[in-house]
Amino acid sequence: MIIESASIYPYVFYLHVACATLSLLYFIIRGYWMLAENPVLAARVNRIAPHIIDTVLLGSAVTLTLLIQQYPLINQWLTVKLFALLLYIIFGSVALKRGKTKAQRTAAFAAAVCTFLFIVSVAHYHHPMGLFYQI
Repeated sequence: MIIESASIYPYVFYLHVACATLSLLYFIIRGYWMLAENPVLAARVNRIAPHIIDTVLLGSAVTLTLLIQQYPLINQWLTVKLFALLLYIIFGSVALKRGKTKAQRTAAFAAAVCTFLFIVSVAHYHHPMGLFYQI
């Protein structure tokens, strides 16, 4: 029995949205812990859980691209999402690990959150300019 893509699309879509929401909320919490210099940030669960959430997020993203038959490097809005995702990963890494000073980490944290919100806007509008599309 073959499952029609239209029948699973809403489930994959809402899984993707849920994981994106969890990923952002967890990142903000970890950013708060970083700013407060809370040692709970270094706990094993707080190092592993984001990878699990982001793996499911990425898997659902790949599934969605296959279901809607739109692909990065072919469709501009998905290409922008992909490159913005890479930028978000870099900013997030600087914010939570690699920043040498608290000022660098804070700036990278703010840049990561803004980049994430831009990614969401690109997804919402299906346009490479995201929220700037309406301006």
